[in-house]
Amino acid sequence: MQALLNGLIAGFLIALPAIALSLTYGVLNFANFSIGALITAGAYFAYFYNVDLGLHVLVSVALAGVSLSILAIVIERLVYRPLGDADHITLLVGSMGVAFVLENVIRLIYGADVRTLDITVSRPIIWNDLRLNNEQLVIVAVAVAAFVAVALVLKKTSLGRAMRATSDNPSLAEARGVNRRRIINWTWALSGTLAALAGALVAMDATVEPLIGTNYLISVFAATIVGGIGNPLGAMAGGLLIGIVEELSTLAFPTTYRQGVSFLILVAMLFLRPHGILGQAKIKR
Repeated sequence: MQALLNGLIAGFLIALPAIALSLTYGVLNFANFSIGALITAGAYFAYFYNVDLGLHVLVSVALAGVSLSILAIVIERLVYRPLGDADHITLLVGSMGVAFVLENVIRLIYGADVRTLDITVSRPIIWNDLRLNNEQLVIVAVAVAAFVAVALVLKKTSLGRAMRATSDNPSLAEARGVNRRRIINWTWALSGTLAALAGALVAMDATVEPLIGTNYLISVFAATIVGGIGNPLGAMAGGLLIGIVEELSTLAFPTTYRQGVSFLILVAMLFLRPHGILGQAKIKR
């Protein structure tokens, strides 16, 4: 039961960037390989506000989300916009370049040392032999709030309807008056916020170091594909599933094989149901 609980917490952390990855794929039609570097950037933004500036950790998490959303828009204008309507392979390679630059800029500023956020140490909550610390409670609260916010934006707002229309048929959406440039900016802003929240929450629960996002890369892609790539709500379900399976696998295998389990699930899903659990198969004409 403790492994199941830990897996659920890990699933929340995986689901946040998985939703971000699904949003960019759905609207922009390419797999954003820099999602791992964005998670890392979110963790270091939180570290900057919390440790360097001395702000409260929850304020730092919120500011990290705002900062990375702005950075994501800047990256879009400097890197992806000049590529125009390039094919998805070109955009994928561009995202690899973004990941390389982001990670090395972070290393240049902070080095490769392992750091921690300034968090008050407190006793864990113990109930029926299950342990849950305060940082994990914050992870659950922030992740659930983010899931609800994303669902409301996509289902109940004009922005969400425009994003879904652009995802389904960009040309038709633009012909009906949807401002595609505005939708792209909002997509990157939302993706950056979600990735930053994931990075900041991982930093709260563990440490801050340059590979913090890269360590989640396979899990995030697996969650996105299992849930249905391009389907944000499916990515949420896929993230929870991958987190639970990875944690339960440690009962039978060494922890170093956790991401190997995610990779096997990803490959199996590509063979058996490539459009994912909640995704829809593309109609071929």
